[in-house]
Amino acid sequence: MNSVAVLGLGKVGTLVGVLLDKQFSVKGYDLHKPHYEIDIPFPYEIVDISNTDNIHKILDDADAVVSALPYYLNKSIAEIACQKGVHYFDLTEDVKTTQHIQHLKESASAVLAPQCGLAPGFIGIIGGDLSKEFDEIRDIELRVGALPRYPNGQLSYSFTWSPTGVINEYLNDAEVIHNGKRKIVPSLDGFEQINIEGQEYETFTTSGGLGTMCDTFNGKVDTLNYKTIRYPGHGKLMRFLLYELIMKKDLKQLEAILTNAKPPVDDDLVHVYAVVEGKINTKISRKEYFKTYFPKKIGSQMWRAISWTTAASVAAVIELVALRKLPQKGFIKQENISLEDFFNTQNGLYLKH
Repeated sequence: MNSVAVLGLGKVGTLVGVLLDKQFSVKGYDLHKPHYEIDIPFPYEIVDISNTDNIHKILDDADAVVSALPYYLNKSIAEIACQKGVHYFDLTEDVKTTQHIQHLKESASAVLAPQCGLAPGFIGIIGGDLSKEFDEIRDIELRVGALPRYPNGQLSYSFTWSPTGVINEYLNDAEVIHNGKRKIVPSLDGFEQINIEGQEYETFTTSGGLGTMCDTFNGKVDTLNYKTIRYPGHGKLMRFLLYELIMKKDLKQLEAILTNAKPPVDDDLVHVYAVVEGKINTKISRKEYFKTYFPKKIGSQMWRAISWTTAASVAAVIELVALRKLPQKGFIKQENISLEDFFNTQNGLYLKH
Protein backbone atom coordinates (compact mmCIF):
# COMPACT_ATOMS: atom_id res chain seq x y z
CA MET A 1 0.00 0.00 0.00
CA ASN A 2 1.55 3.29 -1.08
CA SER A 3 -1.12 5.85 -1.97
CA VAL A 4 -4.04 6.83 0.28
CA ALA A 5 -6.96 9.08 -0.65
CA VAL A 6 -8.56 10.94 2.26
CA LEU A 7 -12.13 12.02 1.56
CA GLY A 8 -13.33 14.83 3.79
CA LEU A 9 -10.94 17.40 5.24
CA GLY A 10 -12.86 18.49 8.30
CA LYS A 11 -11.74 18.36 11.92
CA VAL A 12 -10.75 14.67 11.80
CA GLY A 13 -10.06 14.09 8.11
CA THR A 14 -7.37 16.76 7.98
CA LEU A 15 -5.47 15.14 10.84
CA VAL A 16 -5.89 11.67 9.30
CA GLY A 17 -4.05 13.02 6.27
CA VAL A 18 -1.36 14.64 8.43
CA LEU A 19 -0.72 11.38 10.31
CA LEU A 20 -0.72 9.14 7.24
CA ASP A 21 1.50 11.51 5.24
CA LYS A 22 4.43 10.41 7.40
CA GLN A 23 4.28 6.90 5.88
CA PHE A 24 2.21 7.03 2.69
CA SER A 25 1.62 9.19 -0.36
CA VAL A 26 -1.53 11.03 0.69
CA LYS A 27 -3.94 13.21 -1.27
CA GLY A 28 -7.00 14.86 0.23
CA TYR A 29 -10.35 15.71 -1.33
CA ASP A 30 -13.22 17.88 -0.18
CA LEU A 31 -15.79 20.34 -1.49
CA HIS A 32 -14.20 22.97 0.76
CA LYS A 33 -10.71 23.91 1.89
CA PRO A 34 -9.35 21.97 4.91
CA HIS A 35 -11.05 22.87 8.19
CA TYR A 36 -7.82 23.91 9.88
CA GLU A 37 -5.83 26.87 8.60
CA ILE A 38 -2.42 25.22 8.88
CA ASP A 39 0.28 24.25 6.44
CA ILE A 40 -1.13 20.99 5.09
CA PRO A 41 1.81 18.64 4.32
CA PHE A 42 -0.10 16.74 1.63
CA PRO A 43 -1.71 17.91 -1.63
CA TYR A 44 -5.47 18.30 -1.75
CA GLU A 45 -8.10 19.01 -4.36
CA ILE A 46 -11.38 20.89 -4.10
CA VAL A 47 -13.93 18.55 -5.66
CA ASP A 48 -17.55 17.50 -5.17
CA ILE A 49 -17.11 14.14 -3.44
CA SER A 50 -20.83 13.49 -3.32
CA ASN A 51 -20.56 12.92 -7.10
CA THR A 52 -19.82 9.24 -7.74
CA ASP A 53 -18.09 10.00 -11.06
CA ASN A 54 -15.51 11.98 -9.10
CA ILE A 55 -15.08 9.11 -6.62
CA HIS A 56 -14.35 6.74 -9.52
CA LYS A 57 -11.63 9.09 -10.80
CA ILE A 58 -10.12 9.59 -7.34
CA LEU A 59 -9.88 5.86 -6.63
CA ASP A 60 -8.22 5.13 -9.97
CA ASP A 61 -5.01 6.49 -8.43
CA ALA A 62 -5.32 5.11 -4.89
CA ASP A 63 -4.37 1.90 -3.10
CA ALA A 64 -6.58 2.81 -0.13
CA VAL A 65 -9.32 5.29 0.71
CA VAL A 66 -10.36 6.75 4.05
CA SER A 67 -13.80 8.33 4.29
CA ALA A 68 -14.05 11.03 6.94
CA LEU A 69 -17.38 12.11 5.44
CA PRO A 70 -20.90 12.00 6.88
CA TYR A 71 -22.13 8.41 7.18
CA TYR A 72 -24.78 8.75 4.45
CA LEU A 73 -22.10 9.16 1.77
CA ASN A 74 -20.16 6.03 2.67
CA LYS A 75 -22.22 3.31 0.99
CA SER A 76 -21.41 4.41 -2.55
CA ILE A 77 -17.74 5.05 -1.72
CA ALA A 78 -17.39 1.54 -0.29
CA GLU A 79 -19.09 0.04 -3.34
CA ILE A 80 -16.72 1.82 -5.73
CA ALA A 81 -13.68 0.89 -3.64
CA CYS A 82 -14.82 -2.73 -3.67
CA GLN A 83 -15.23 -2.67 -7.47
CA LYS A 84 -11.73 -1.25 -7.95
CA GLY A 85 -9.94 -3.44 -5.40
CA VAL A 86 -9.05 -0.44 -3.21
CA HIS A 87 -8.73 -0.87 0.57
CA TYR A 88 -11.62 0.95 2.29
CA PHE A 89 -11.67 2.53 5.77
CA ASP A 90 -14.19 4.82 7.44
CA LEU A 91 -15.27 6.28 10.80
CA THR A 92 -18.99 5.59 10.62
CA GLU A 93 -21.13 4.89 13.66
CA ASP A 94 -24.19 4.22 11.51
CA VAL A 95 -25.37 0.61 11.80
CA LYS A 96 -27.20 0.40 8.46
CA THR A 97 -24.17 1.77 6.60
CA THR A 98 -21.92 -0.85 8.19
CA GLN A 99 -24.37 -3.64 7.40
CA HIS A 100 -24.44 -2.52 3.78
CA ILE A 101 -20.64 -2.56 3.61
CA GLN A 102 -20.51 -5.96 5.29
CA HIS A 103 -22.66 -7.40 2.49
CA LEU A 104 -19.92 -6.45 0.00
CA LYS A 105 -17.37 -8.79 1.59
CA GLU A 106 -18.07 -11.79 -0.68
CA SER A 107 -16.91 -9.94 -3.77
CA ALA A 108 -14.15 -7.92 -2.11
CA SER A 109 -10.57 -8.32 -3.32
CA ALA A 110 -9.35 -5.69 -0.84
CA VAL A 111 -10.05 -4.73 2.77
CA LEU A 112 -13.42 -3.38 3.95
CA ALA A 113 -12.83 -1.79 7.37
CA PRO A 114 -15.60 0.57 8.49
CA GLN A 115 -16.00 1.82 12.08
CA CYS A 116 -12.30 2.60 12.58
CA GLY A 117 -12.81 5.58 14.86
CA LEU A 118 -13.08 5.87 18.62
CA ALA A 119 -16.49 4.29 19.22
CA PRO A 120 -16.99 2.09 17.34
CA GLY A 121 -13.37 1.31 16.69
CA PHE A 122 -10.79 1.68 19.46
CA ILE A 123 -13.26 0.80 22.23
CA GLY A 124 -14.15 -2.44 20.41
CA ILE A 125 -10.46 -3.34 20.08
CA ILE A 126 -10.09 -2.85 23.86
CA GLY A 127 -13.22 -4.89 24.64
CA GLY A 128 -12.11 -7.70 22.36
CA ASP A 129 -8.64 -7.71 23.91
CA LEU A 130 -9.89 -7.88 27.50
CA SER A 131 -12.23 -10.72 26.54
CA LYS A 132 -9.33 -12.89 25.36
CA GLU A 133 -8.19 -13.29 28.97
CA PHE A 134 -11.35 -15.15 29.97
CA ASP A 135 -12.33 -18.80 29.70
CA GLU A 136 -15.99 -17.82 30.10
CA ILE A 137 -17.38 -14.31 29.64
CA ARG A 138 -20.33 -12.98 31.60
CA ASP A 139 -20.44 -9.23 30.85
CA ILE A 140 -18.82 -6.77 28.45
CA GLU A 141 -19.64 -3.13 29.15
CA LEU A 142 -18.09 -0.34 27.07
CA ARG A 143 -18.25 3.40 27.80
CA VAL A 144 -16.85 6.42 25.90
CA GLY A 145 -17.40 10.14 26.35
CA ALA A 146 -16.12 13.05 24.25
CA LEU A 147 -16.75 16.10 26.40
CA PRO A 148 -15.78 19.71 27.08
CA ARG A 149 -13.30 19.78 29.92
CA TYR A 150 -15.07 22.74 31.53
CA PRO A 151 -18.81 22.39 30.80
CA ASN A 152 -21.32 25.19 31.11
CA GLY A 153 -25.07 25.49 30.77
CA GLN A 154 -27.65 22.79 31.28
CA LEU A 155 -26.62 20.75 28.21
CA SER A 156 -23.01 20.65 29.51
CA TYR A 157 -21.79 19.79 26.05
CA SER A 158 -19.84 21.09 23.07
CA PHE A 159 -20.08 19.79 19.49
CA THR A 160 -16.39 19.06 18.97
CA TRP A 161 -17.37 16.51 16.33
CA SER A 162 -20.18 16.20 13.81
CA PRO A 163 -23.60 17.30 15.18
CA THR A 164 -25.12 15.08 12.46
CA GLY A 165 -23.30 12.07 13.91
CA VAL A 166 -24.28 12.90 17.49
CA ILE A 167 -27.97 13.29 16.64
CA ASN A 168 -27.86 10.07 14.60
CA GLU A 169 -26.49 8.19 17.61
CA TYR A 170 -29.23 9.60 19.87
CA LEU A 171 -32.10 8.82 17.47
CA ASN A 172 -31.34 5.34 16.13
CA ASP A 173 -32.02 2.22 18.15
CA ALA A 174 -29.09 0.32 19.60
CA GLU A 175 -28.27 -3.37 19.55
CA VAL A 176 -27.32 -5.10 22.81
CA ILE A 177 -27.15 -8.53 24.38
CA HIS A 178 -29.28 -8.71 27.53
CA ASN A 179 -29.95 -11.84 29.57
CA GLY A 180 -28.11 -13.78 26.91
CA LYS A 181 -30.42 -12.59 24.12
CA ARG A 182 -29.70 -10.22 21.28
CA LYS A 183 -32.09 -7.27 21.45
CA ILE A 184 -32.83 -3.85 19.97
CA VAL A 185 -33.26 -1.09 22.58
CA PRO A 186 -33.97 2.65 22.24
CA SER A 187 -31.15 5.14 22.49
CA LEU A 188 -31.24 7.86 25.15
CA ASP A 189 -32.36 5.18 27.60
CA GLY A 190 -30.84 2.88 30.22
CA PHE A 191 -29.43 5.71 32.33
CA GLU A 192 -26.69 4.95 34.88
CA GLN A 193 -24.60 7.14 37.15
CA ILE A 194 -20.83 6.69 37.29
CA ASN A 195 -18.01 8.46 39.10
CA ILE A 196 -14.70 9.09 37.34
CA GLU A 197 -11.95 10.43 39.59
CA GLY A 198 -14.43 12.33 41.77
CA GLN A 199 -16.56 13.72 38.93
CA GLU A 200 -20.13 12.51 38.57
CA TYR A 201 -21.31 11.53 35.09
CA GLU A 202 -24.33 9.86 33.53
CA THR A 203 -24.25 7.19 30.86
CA PHE A 204 -27.00 6.12 28.51
CA THR A 205 -27.44 3.92 25.47
CA THR A 206 -26.58 5.26 22.03
CA SER A 207 -26.51 3.46 18.70
CA GLY A 208 -23.52 2.13 16.81
CA GLY A 209 -20.89 2.05 19.56
CA LEU A 210 -20.65 -1.75 19.60
CA GLY A 211 -19.97 -2.04 15.90
CA THR A 212 -20.14 -5.76 15.01
CA MET A 213 -19.63 -7.04 18.55
CA CYS A 214 -23.16 -8.43 18.90
CA ASP A 215 -22.37 -10.70 15.93
CA THR A 216 -19.09 -11.79 17.48
CA PHE A 217 -20.33 -12.43 21.03
CA ASN A 218 -23.86 -13.67 20.34
CA GLY A 219 -24.44 -16.80 22.42
CA LYS A 220 -21.21 -16.23 24.39
CA VAL A 221 -22.18 -13.56 26.93
CA ASP A 222 -25.04 -12.65 29.24
CA THR A 223 -24.59 -8.89 28.83
CA LEU A 224 -23.00 -6.73 26.15
CA ASN A 225 -23.71 -3.03 25.85
CA TYR A 226 -22.26 0.36 24.93
CA LYS A 227 -23.18 3.65 26.56
CA THR A 228 -22.10 7.24 26.03
CA ILE A 229 -20.66 9.24 28.94
CA ARG A 230 -22.11 12.72 29.50
CA TYR A 231 -22.33 15.26 32.31
CA PRO A 232 -25.52 14.83 34.41
CA GLY A 233 -28.73 16.18 32.85
CA HIS A 234 -27.60 16.13 29.23
CA GLY A 235 -29.58 13.07 28.20
CA LYS A 236 -32.83 14.33 29.70
CA LEU A 237 -32.56 17.61 27.79
CA MET A 238 -31.80 15.83 24.52
CA ARG A 239 -34.87 13.64 25.01
CA PHE A 240 -36.89 16.83 25.59
CA LEU A 241 -35.64 18.36 22.34
CA LEU A 242 -36.03 15.27 20.19
CA TYR A 243 -39.29 13.83 21.50
CA GLU A 244 -41.20 16.41 23.52
CA LEU A 245 -40.54 19.29 21.13
CA ILE A 246 -40.59 16.74 18.30
CA MET A 247 -37.48 18.21 16.70
CA LYS A 248 -36.65 14.76 15.37
CA LYS A 249 -38.96 15.82 12.53
CA ASP A 250 -36.69 18.72 11.56
CA LEU A 251 -33.13 17.53 12.03
CA LYS A 252 -31.56 20.30 9.93
CA GLN A 253 -33.07 22.94 12.18
CA LEU A 254 -32.05 21.00 15.31
CA GLU A 255 -28.49 20.68 14.03
CA ALA A 256 -28.33 24.41 13.32
CA ILE A 257 -29.67 25.27 16.79
CA LEU A 258 -27.25 22.96 18.60
CA THR A 259 -24.24 24.03 16.53
CA ASN A 260 -25.00 27.68 17.24
CA ALA A 261 -25.70 27.10 20.95
CA LYS A 262 -22.80 24.76 21.72
CA PRO A 263 -19.87 25.45 19.37
CA PRO A 264 -16.68 23.41 19.72
CA VAL A 265 -14.19 24.24 22.47
CA ASP A 266 -10.46 23.72 22.24
CA ASP A 267 -10.03 22.24 25.73
CA ASP A 268 -11.87 18.93 25.55
CA LEU A 269 -11.35 15.43 26.91
CA VAL A 270 -12.17 11.86 25.97
CA HIS A 271 -12.92 9.16 28.55
CA VAL A 272 -12.50 5.53 27.45
CA TYR A 273 -13.67 2.82 29.85
CA ALA A 274 -14.20 -0.90 29.33
CA VAL A 275 -14.95 -3.71 31.76
CA VAL A 276 -15.22 -7.44 31.17
CA GLU A 277 -16.34 -9.98 33.79
CA GLY A 278 -16.28 -13.74 33.65
CA LYS A 279 -14.29 -16.77 34.72
CA ILE A 280 -10.55 -17.28 34.50
CA ASN A 281 -9.48 -20.75 35.69
CA THR A 282 -12.99 -21.24 37.18
CA LYS A 283 -12.63 -18.09 39.35
CA ILE A 284 -14.93 -15.12 38.74
CA SER A 285 -12.79 -12.19 37.65
CA ARG A 286 -13.05 -8.62 36.42
CA LYS A 287 -10.71 -6.80 34.02
CA GLU A 288 -10.87 -3.05 33.36
CA TYR A 289 -9.34 -0.50 31.02
CA PHE A 290 -9.61 3.22 31.68
CA LYS A 291 -7.86 6.21 30.17
CA THR A 292 -8.58 9.90 29.71
CA TYR A 293 -7.15 11.73 26.71
CA PHE A 294 -6.60 15.48 26.40
CA PRO A 295 -5.64 17.81 23.53
CA LYS A 296 -2.25 16.94 22.06
CA LYS A 297 0.34 18.75 20.01
CA ILE A 298 1.07 16.86 16.79
CA GLY A 299 3.47 18.63 14.48
CA SER A 300 3.05 22.38 14.97
CA GLN A 301 -0.67 22.20 15.76
CA MET A 302 -2.65 21.51 18.94
CA TRP A 303 -5.46 19.06 18.19
CA ARG A 304 -8.60 18.46 20.20
CA ALA A 305 -8.76 15.16 22.07
CA ILE A 306 -11.71 13.90 20.02
CA SER A 307 -9.92 14.75 16.76
CA TRP A 308 -6.57 13.12 17.42
CA THR A 309 -7.94 10.01 19.19
CA THR A 310 -10.29 9.35 16.27
CA ALA A 311 -7.69 10.11 13.60
CA ALA A 312 -4.97 8.06 15.28
CA SER A 313 -7.36 5.10 15.60
CA VAL A 314 -8.10 4.84 11.89
CA ALA A 315 -4.47 5.61 10.95
CA ALA A 316 -3.27 2.75 13.18
CA VAL A 317 -5.61 0.27 11.50
CA ILE A 318 -4.38 1.40 8.08
CA GLU A 319 -0.82 0.84 9.27
CA LEU A 320 -1.72 -2.70 10.37
CA VAL A 321 -3.13 -3.51 6.94
CA ALA A 322 -0.03 -2.05 5.26
CA LEU A 323 2.19 -4.14 7.57
CA ARG A 324 0.12 -7.25 6.74
CA LYS A 325 -0.77 -7.71 10.41
CA LEU A 326 -4.41 -7.91 9.29
CA PRO A 327 -6.14 -9.78 6.44
CA GLN A 328 -5.55 -8.27 3.01
CA LYS A 329 -9.14 -8.65 1.84
CA GLY A 330 -12.65 -8.98 3.19
CA PHE A 331 -14.46 -7.40 6.12
CA ILE A 332 -12.44 -6.57 9.23
CA LYS A 333 -14.14 -6.48 12.64
CA GLN A 334 -12.57 -4.06 15.08
CA GLU A 335 -12.80 -6.51 17.99
CA ASN A 336 -10.60 -8.98 16.09
CA ILE A 337 -7.70 -6.52 15.96
CA SER A 338 -4.90 -7.18 18.44
CA LEU A 339 -4.53 -4.34 20.94
CA GLU A 340 -0.82 -5.10 21.26
CA ASP A 341 -0.33 -4.84 17.50
CA PHE A 342 -2.46 -1.67 17.45
CA PHE A 343 -0.33 -0.01 20.16
CA ASN A 344 2.87 -1.02 18.35
CA THR A 345 2.03 1.09 15.30
CA GLN A 346 3.31 4.65 15.02
CA ASN A 347 -0.19 6.05 15.38
CA GLY A 348 -1.37 3.55 17.98
CA LEU A 349 1.42 4.78 20.26
CA TYR A 350 -0.43 8.07 20.61
CA LEU A 351 -3.31 6.21 22.28
CA LYS A 352 -1.06 3.98 24.40
CA HIS A 353 0.65 6.83 26.24
